[in-house]
Amino acid sequence: MTRAAPEQSASVTVERNADDRLPGLLRTGLRDPGNWVLFAVLVVAIIVGASTPRFFTIENAKAICASTGTIGIAALGVTLIMVCGGLASLAVGETAAVSGMVFLTMLGHGLVPALLAATLAAAVVTGIQGWVIGAWRANPIILTIAVGSILTAVGARMSSTKAVAPASEAFEHLNKTPLGVPVVVFALLGLTVLVQLLMSGTRLGRLMYAVGENRAAAVAAGLPVAWTVACGFVVAGALMAISGAFSAASSHTITLEGANQLTFNAIAAVLAGGTSIAGGFGSATRTLFGALMIATISDLLLLRGAEVGTQTLVKGLLVLVVVLLGHVRSRRSRT
Repeated sequence: MTRAAPEQSASVTVERNADDRLPGLLRTGLRDPGNWVLFAVLVVAIIVGASTPRFFTIENAKAICASTGTIGIAALGVTLIMVCGGLASLAVGETAAVSGMVFLTMLGHGLVPALLAATLAAAVVTGIQGWVIGAWRANPIILTIAVGSILTAVGARMSSTKAVAPASEAFEHLNKTPLGVPVVVFALLGLTVLVQLLMSGTRLGRLMYAVGENRAAAVAAGLPVAWTVACGFVVAGALMAISGAFSAASSHTITLEGANQLTFNAIAAVLAGGTSIAGGFGSATRTLFGALMIATISDLLLLRGAEVGTQTLVKGLLVLVVVLLGHVRSRRSRT
């Protein structure tokens, strides 16, 4: 039996993902058991929410939307990293927090310069990580843990162990609610569209899918693996910075507390949305639904008085079930 050359295999992968333009939930539909899990969780959340005081209120809906926005924007960055194949960043929260500090510090120069400074700083830091991982195959877990520790030290230095205060009131533009909807929601929806277009409609996105699905074939075909992974990390860093800026604007300050929680929530949102941690499968639209699910569960548990440990346990179990079903789906597709 004749086997396809690595070049042909990588080319087929790129072309197949080039045509993969439909949102994940629409594309897989009823055949994806992970979608049924998300639907079941949504039904349970509605039932439990009906008996939870203040859950079905306008103010709580705005709170869920705001939480979805900050989690979802960071999760979009994690999606790009994960699609590249077996990669994850455990420095999401630290990157967002330090970027938020840069944002607040630079507000004296205006809102746009502050956002640009924060996104540029994060993009450079994550881009270096991506290049090291892509070119030298460094372990992403160990590397990002180390970077997270370094960023924690940098953040502590910038804040002198205290909360960083904004240099001006320009951040209030990020707290506006046009049509009664927080600005962060519009930002999340717009960025979801842009990231989806990047992943399914550009050469870089097709290369990410190809590298994630079969790195060996991509290398054999001469595809720019290191450049692809580095670019994925660059865009991811910029998205983490935007998430940090919105978080800082919402709280009027930012500290390193809660960094680990954002990292967990962002990764949980990506996995709950069905993106494969093995790489080569996933979309921004799936991550959007995953972020909404994680934010809703967190809000519901918080209103019912659940501790942080309980919230983490419930979200962890949800992610575990979705990942296991995704593994089963992946094995079936190979047979």
